[in-house]
Amino acid sequence: MSDPISLIATIVTAATGALDRSGLPDDAKSSVHAAIEAGSEAAQSLTIQLDSAVAQLPEPARQSAREGVDDAADRIAALVTPGPALAQPNSGAAEAEPPTAPDDDQLSPQTVAVVPTRPSGGGEYSIAPAHLAAVPVGPAALPPITTTGNIAVFVPWFRQAGALCPGITAPTLAALYAAENGFRYGPTAPVSPAGALGPGQFMPATWAIYGKDVHGTGVADVFDVGDSVMASGHLLCDAYQQIQGWKTSGLVAGDTLDLTLAAYNAGAGAVLRSGGMPSDTPDYDNQTRPYVARIRAIEEQYAWLSTDAESMPPSDDRPAEDLGRRIVDQALQYLGLPYVWGGGGSNGPSSGGFDCSGLTSFAVHAATGGAVTLPRTSQSQWQIGTEIPLSEAVPGDLLFGNWGPDGPGHVAIYLGNGRMIHAPTTGDVVRVSPIPTGMQARRVI
Repeated sequence: MSDPISLIATIVTAATGALDRSGLPDDAKSSVHAAIEAGSEAAQSLTIQLDSAVAQLPEPARQSAREGVDDAADRIAALVTPGPALAQPNSGAAEAEPPTAPDDDQLSPQTVAVVPTRPSGGGEYSIAPAHLAAVPVGPAALPPITTTGNIAVFVPWFRQAGALCPGITAPTLAALYAAENGFRYGPTAPVSPAGALGPGQFMPATWAIYGKDVHGTGVADVFDVGDSVMASGHLLCDAYQQIQGWKTSGLVAGDTLDLTLAAYNAGAGAVLRSGGMPSDTPDYDNQTRPYVARIRAIEEQYAWLSTDAESMPPSDDRPAEDLGRRIVDQALQYLGLPYVWGGGGSNGPSSGGFDCSGLTSFAVHAATGGAVTLPRTSQSQWQIGTEIPLSEAVPGDLLFGNWGPDGPGHVAIYLGNGRMIHAPTTGDVVRVSPIPTGMQARRVI
């Protein structure tokens, strides 16, 4: 964050967040809050006066002075730069026995890649600017993101970080990580030209404040999924609370989550300085605003991350709902694995992948500890359990489609919120997709 106000706001946000979690008595907290805010206001006032003075200089001197200010801010940020990071290895899928019979899976793939492009004002990656800055953007205005591959590693961390505080949810975190770095992680993940690192695209100064070791290795690794997502969660929670306070004080206006996401992209100082959504510079108008709009527009595609036992319809059979979640989690670990016609079965993938009923066979068998073994084909699986209305489906129920004379030619696992996980067709991979028309639900456990 080369912007001095952004650096000040980041430190203030971290300090107030740490204070609020400190366990001090309320009267002690109030005194320290006042001191932090007073220091923040004085520093921001000095910075604003400095900016004003620089603006009065002739053009040749103005540029030199601005570079000097930015260099000083960068030197401050460099004082808290962490040491080298360690890589988090990815896990591979185990080979297993071949299936007994293939399925006729021919769903059309829906693939749209999300590719981080160039750094925003805050140094993080953002979605390429388009026509989004001037108009409100809804989900229909943007292409869908099809969830594949590395997101499986992120899922448990999104859920954990999404429970840290009100206002920040797992779907929001997933949408943010899709925009930031496309769920890429490890030492080979792209680094922004501004030096933002890891799947959460943290600048070194911010990582020095928020990066924590969540695995017990002794090293806070900016390239690690768990360390990064939990750091993002704490940063977003602190910023959300800070912005709520600014709104209460009349310093900023706007949707709190929108402004929190803008702070993640451009720095909290930009939000405070603009009195709301960062504006009045091409960088904010062309990058930060579209960045926020993009994340809010695609949140719904990750709504299934919030579906858990507590949000399911009331039931006297809670163990069955927990089993459904285990079925989902077993399938999610194979996101991105290639579709292989006739591939996989109860024991896992074979020939490098799954077909649709191979995936469902494995997920149910693994989730039940081997107590339930489904027939191998979608037509045979349709004969197991009880048909239910799609509106009553809960995560872990099976969905059937591609109907023919012999029954369904495709089977998937219901995730919740209009999404399913499945192995679609040749040339595709295990993915999360919207539920297409014509699907029917069946409870097999």
